[in-house]
Amino acid sequence: MNFSPFAKYFRFTKQQRTGIFSLFIIIMILQTIYFFADFSLPEKSFQEKEQWLSLQTEIDSMKLTKLTEKPKVYSFNPNFITDYKGYKLGMSVQEIDRLLAFRKENKYVSSAKEFQEVTKISDSLLSVMAPLFKFPDWTQNKKDFKTERKEFVRKENFKKENFKKEKIIVLDINQATQEDLMKVYGIGEALSSRILKQKEILGCFVSMEQMNDVWGLSPEVVNELNTHFKAVIPPTLKKIPINDASLKELSQFSYFRYALAKQIVTYRSMNGNISNIEDLSKIKGFPVDKAKIISLYLEF
Repeated sequence: MNFSPFAKYFRFTKQQRTGIFSLFIIIMILQTIYFFADFSLPEKSFQEKEQWLSLQTEIDSMKLTKLTEKPKVYSFNPNFITDYKGYKLGMSVQEIDRLLAFRKENKYVSSAKEFQEVTKISDSLLSVMAPLFKFPDWTQNKKDFKTERKEFVRKENFKKENFKKEKIIVLDINQATQEDLMKVYGIGEALSSRILKQKEILGCFVSMEQMNDVWGLSPEVVNELNTHFKAVIPPTLKKIPINDASLKELSQFSYFRYALAKQIVTYRSMNGNISNIEDLSKIKGFPVDKAKIISLYLEF
């Protein structure tokens, strides 16, 4: 085959041959560097990454501890065993239902043996459950508990009957001491202190209806107070001059507060003097249900 027509394409000058040879040398050097040099980047150490790894190690350790540790078993009163707990301990549905039916009759088991008699569980299951039973004292001796309960009720009824038989002396609530208030059935140290505090805030009580405003007094206790006390308005009561009192003086009155006191001052400036409680009742926010009591503290 004649390659002479192609020979002209392979004729290079001296400079071209030098360039080709130099390019070949460069390619060989680069190939050698590529195969033998390590171009991997050095791994940088980040403080946050180390902290996360440390935390993850601690979490894994805690999980492993939780998986390996044995669950704690607590004592319980078998009278209040739930369906779920009974099932977990190995009781059948019928055995649990027998106990629930027994409890619906307001009865209690007071021993492991009685528990077995009621539920009909096997001896093997009882040997597993019995060490977990914890019976309260009153189920251990139900007869004594009932006797003590009856005795307590009898004594309470006796106290009430004797209290009712005593002659009731009606006192002025504004003159009553803490000891006087505590003599009323249902009132202790806390409630008596609360009543005296309310009297101090108001200056005095003007009606026994104000006992309903004392927090914590039940309707029964309020009735007892009405039986033993009455409200006598003292002549020294300093009434509030409704037409001359400042906003601050009106807002300090327990039945007004700041918003209503401001409304009263505005009403005075626009309509003149307030003549009676009926005029006050026209003001927005006025407690109409307390109008009679409030009027006894005011001077028109």
